[in-house]
Amino acid sequence: MNHRIPEELIEFIKESPTAFHAVSAMAARLTESGFIRLEEGMHWNLKQGGSYYVTRNDSSLIAFTIPEHPFQGMRIMASHSDSPSFKIKENPEMESEGHYIRLNVERYGGMLFAPWFDRPLSVAGRVIVKDPSTDGKPSACFLSKLVNIDRDLLMIPNLAIHMDRDANNGHKYNAQKDMLPLYGDLTAKNTFFQTIAEAANVTEDEILGHDLFLYNRQEPCIWGASREFLSAPRLDDLQCAFASLKGFLSGAKEDYLALHCVFDNEEVGSGTKQGAASTFLKDTLTRIHRNLGYNEEDFLVHLANSLMVSADNAHAVHPNHTDMADPTNRPYLNNGIVIKFNANQKYCTDAVSAAMFRDICNQADVPVQTFTNRSDIAGGSTLGNISNTQVALNTVDIGLPQLAMHSPYETAGVKDTEYLVQAAQEFFN
Repeated sequence: MNHRIPEELIEFIKESPTAFHAVSAMAARLTESGFIRLEEGMHWNLKQGGSYYVTRNDSSLIAFTIPEHPFQGMRIMASHSDSPSFKIKENPEMESEGHYIRLNVERYGGMLFAPWFDRPLSVAGRVIVKDPSTDGKPSACFLSKLVNIDRDLLMIPNLAIHMDRDANNGHKYNAQKDMLPLYGDLTAKNTFFQTIAEAANVTEDEILGHDLFLYNRQEPCIWGASREFLSAPRLDDLQCAFASLKGFLSGAKEDYLALHCVFDNEEVGSGTKQGAASTFLKDTLTRIHRNLGYNEEDFLVHLANSLMVSADNAHAVHPNHTDMADPTNRPYLNNGIVIKFNANQKYCTDAVSAAMFRDICNQADVPVQTFTNRSDIAGGSTLGNISNTQVALNTVDIGLPQLAMHSPYETAGVKDTEYLVQAAQEFFN
């Protein structure tokens, strides 16, 4: 079994403890491949045959290539950069009993609480500082600096079984009481932002804003009797983001406007300026078309001749809870890409988009599975139908099968990442 692509995925995940780091890692790969960075706050000068990318909020990214000749449609693959975690609150230090310093956090997204206990954690994200070159000017600019405290820094300790005899009978966790991480003893008081400032190579008083998150320090691993499984933090949805980018870079991209999109905030509903419900994709497509001399009707014609693949991981059948899966649509690890269906349009797949994607997978010689929720269990939604409220086009919701979704340590199959790379390459051909 070839582990080259899973090992590349592991390196990407290790580079990407937060959405900000994931976008930075993708931007670096795009720059290495000759893509030109654009800024939303500046005029664009696009050319046929050009390769470009633009970011928003440092946590969402759209990369695109323009064919050498006029095009008649678009090929768009979208994923998301965020994962459930705990966000550091303002004024986070909390003294306890005159002996401990804890950090005040709030949950981001719908995570499983229990796996966060008793494992080494750290903090990563970004801080905002004033650009020193504009010091004293009324129109001051601000710089975003990535931060990663790359060491075991925090832990959320469990309550011992002796003090909670019913712990194994089910426990309802309180986010404000149970989930606060221990930072240090009393000597750690007033040092948290000193630590952050040191990692950002700034002084503490230079930090004017921050978006900081906890992340699991446990290393990803390939395991199983035949090393057929992959476990790592943030597989949902960095596995799809990584595979989509790899397929995008290797695809020919000759006949269509090709776009690789990664949106933030899918885990909290996408309703932000950088989420799938924002105007980011619409604004980018509009600017591309106007820059190349297309009019509004050309844009609408191109939308009608386009396909979007919304790539966000899917639930595999759980070996200990096989009854929780649908009776006839049962995805398994290492059995291929999953097409997701929902009658109430939580997923936007329909007969047309499913047929188009199945045909792409057939051409790429990639296996396909299907997922629907049990009819008596409500499922989650994803970015496909949310994005369609801004840019309406044929869209299929897909994902790679995984176990323990929204745990800080998730499990997938080693073959499936390569399947999506192959399908994405065919899609962009």
